[in-house]
Amino acid sequence: MVPALGFAASSGPLESSGTDLSDKASLQRGAGLFMNYCSGCHALSMHRYSRIASDLGLSEELVEQHLIQGDAKIGENINTGIAAGDGNAWFGKAAPDLSLTARAKLGGPDWIYSYLKGFYVDESRPLGWNNTVFPGASMPHVLWEMQGIQRPVYGESHEGMPPHVEKLELATPGRLDAREYDQVARDISAFLQYVAEPAALKRESVGVWVVLFLAFFTFIAYLLKLEYWRDVH
Repeated sequence: MVPALGFAASSGPLESSGTDLSDKASLQRGAGLFMNYCSGCHALSMHRYSRIASDLGLSEELVEQHLIQGDAKIGENINTGIAAGDGNAWFGKAAPDLSLTARAKLGGPDWIYSYLKGFYVDESRPLGWNNTVFPGASMPHVLWEMQGIQRPVYGESHEGMPPHVEKLELATPGRLDAREYDQVARDISAFLQYVAEPAALKRESVGVWVVLFLAFFTFIAYLLKLEYWRDVH
């Protein structure tokens, strides 16, 4: 995905990603998309393949067949990506590790989602692409065949200021329609949200039971209060 994803801040409003960590199917799709389209440049070195298998309800055989790249083992960390020197030479910046991106970026998964939807053609850039969320992004749009090619529509320019991208228009359709591509961006965003804090899956599931327990305890405490004050009066 982005060599600058770990460093950039949003330059405009973010779209709501609508990610749902309880949606295992979305997380599974996001894992597959990341490994196929993003892991060629980016690592998730703080995460293990085996953790993906156990957390996302996948067998180790499926992970080994479809998610592991190269000769890595199921218990190893996801040290994919390109060497820092190659990243600097090819893109002008080393591709960052994306393990904590969803926690580091203001907006979290919404930032990632908006970024993945914000690419447009810009002939002035070295690789021919730019991004509305992070102007000057140093990467090609690796998902362009799915999304299609977007071109910018500029608003009024003010004196001494570069023209502002007002909106993006789809110039060349991709393999997916807008709704389907939104789902692709959402799945990748959800997967990176999970990777940034794997414990959130268990915390959210436990949280429901905690709330139910507290509600039950509050009811019992209320009954005890009534009984106590009945004896007082």
